[in-house]
Amino acid sequence: MGPVECVVLAFPGERLKVAAVTAVAELRRAGQVRLIDSLVIVKSLTGEVSTSELVEYEEYDEATAEIGPEANLLGPEDAAEAAGTLEPGCCALMLLVEHVWAARAAEAIREVGGRIAGNVRIPPDHVEQARGAYREAVVAAAAGRN
Repeated sequence: MGPVECVVLAFPGERLKVAAVTAVAELRRAGQVRLIDSLVIVKSLTGEVSTSELVEYEEYDEATAEIGPEANLLGPEDAAEAAGTLEPGCCALMLLVEHVWAARAAEAIREVGGRIAGNVRIPPDHVEQARGAYREAVVAAAAGRN
């Protein structure tokens, strides 16, 4: 099995965005991820939280095709934690995914006694800031040589 990750995607409004679920379905079809479980969390304008499972929505069958009845790994505690990150009038899609693309590498690492010792998610805006700072440093260094 490849690395498993829980991802929470938050959206404005109280309805899921079809494009986001379609993107998950495309990753699944391409063999990049396997969707293990999912929850839809809605925080109303009054702050009331409701949850449902993505498999309950027929329009998202393509994304949830491999989720079996034994899923139910994400529960009320997970939903409450995700809801705590939402503003009123917003919703979230919580996904438990296996990174299938990394399964062979993970297996090889385990076979030789290795393990993942750490994992840090770097937000895309941090990466862009670092790239911008690097480009500025290169320009400044080139200007200093002239």
